[in-house]
Amino acid sequence: MTGAAFFDLDRTLLPKASGPALSAAMRETGVVSARVPGESLLFGYFNLLGESLGSIALARQAVLVARGRPADAFDEAAELAADVLEPMVGPFARMLIDEHHEAGRPVVLATTTPEHLILPFAERLGIDYVIATRYEVDDAGHFTGRNDGHFVWSLGKVAAVQEWADEEGIDLEESFAYSDSIYDAPLLKAVGHPGAVNPDPRLQAVATVARWPVLHFDASPGVFKVPVWGVELQRLITMLARPEVFPYAKFTVRGAENVPGDGPAIIVGNHRSYFDVAAMLVAMGRTGRTARFLGKKELFDVPGLGSVFRAGGGISVDRRQEDPDGPDAFAAAVRSLAGGEMVAMMPEGTIPRGIHFFEPGMAGFPGAARLAHLSRVPVIPFAITGTEKVWPRSSRVPRVLNLLDRPEVTVTFGEPVDLKYRSVPRDMERIFDAITGMLPDEVANPSRPTLAELALTYPDGRVPDEDRWFAVDADEDHEHVDTSEV
Repeated sequence: MTGAAFFDLDRTLLPKASGPALSAAMRETGVVSARVPGESLLFGYFNLLGESLGSIALARQAVLVARGRPADAFDEAAELAADVLEPMVGPFARMLIDEHHEAGRPVVLATTTPEHLILPFAERLGIDYVIATRYEVDDAGHFTGRNDGHFVWSLGKVAAVQEWADEEGIDLEESFAYSDSIYDAPLLKAVGHPGAVNPDPRLQAVATVARWPVLHFDASPGVFKVPVWGVELQRLITMLARPEVFPYAKFTVRGAENVPGDGPAIIVGNHRSYFDVAAMLVAMGRTGRTARFLGKKELFDVPGLGSVFRAGGGISVDRRQEDPDGPDAFAAAVRSLAGGEMVAMMPEGTIPRGIHFFEPGMAGFPGAARLAHLSRVPVIPFAITGTEKVWPRSSRVPRVLNLLDRPEVTVTFGEPVDLKYRSVPRDMERIFDAITGMLPDEVANPSRPTLAELALTYPDGRVPDEDRWFAVDADEDHEHVDTSEV
């Protein structure tokens, strides 16, 4: 026996209620003449907090509206509503439907919404089966005003699903189910792989206790959104990460208009300090976008910290795998781009240390160009300067007491890189050149460092003996600079 994938409709496949579109379509085609009193208030509550007993009471009464009408009276309205609803389906929902199909699982829409109103929508999404509330039809082909079978909600929904699964030979233990509503908890408990999608506050609590995955079909898997508010954690952090929060640094952000207002893009830049994270949060706040930052797997393996990175939209990359720049390494990033998101990377992989920090140009992994070749989306370069003065690598914490002479931190976004898509290494050179081209000359072509400057680039502030000769006048500095105190 195989499993199936069951999707709820409202606030799951769709980001909000289908009711307004269905009601408008029925009024336009004349099958209903006026709004139901209080309808807009109920739908507003539903969109914000999820299903309520009031909205379900309204749904139960809808069968009476159809009484006496021909069974095909709502067909035109259903098609009109599908025109409105189908574009509302999030990109990650569509990808998940495709993935279940590729795995050989039938995809099922399980919804309280009447079957005759939602069939055209399901067909347009390529859904295989619909388990929905059915209205009884008499011998003359008219609706009787009664339900034919289960009212497909809560326990009625799980009962209808179980009956369908028995008929079709589906193993619920091997099946997946997705819903936003606490009233669908019985269905989620009945399958082996439940998923809480855009959960209402009560389902959020249940999912947390039960350790069910929490998903949002308008964002990459794993991205956390603040319950009820529906705002990404990263967006919330960028809203809070204003320059005033960092009084020990001055910020300048240039070229934010070069970052697309929507749609997929790859943003690629240099890495100079642990403070780069704060600088990018400030800069991303100016763009109005969030991004999925690629980071070393070692960071995501840190207990607690790794969970925060994932919740904020981070993507783990394992540099130790056989082909760290192969297609499989970027599967999650490609998925994010396919969903219309931005992906951010720092191809140097780590903060350069020693003389490498002062060498002109950039060197690193070709992953950004590889990802661009896989996705063919714009590549936006960015250049960071000054962060190493706020938080040098030799220090465990930022220099937060530096309030009178604050270092200038600059983030500059450039125009899209003109890639040729013939050679990954050559296109990576173009990306590196675009980044370094935005750096000031003293950063792009720095002077040879003193021993004290060199020491700032090492985690413990100590320059290895074999690297001391890189410093200016190393012989004299060797006698006068105690690098352990730099």
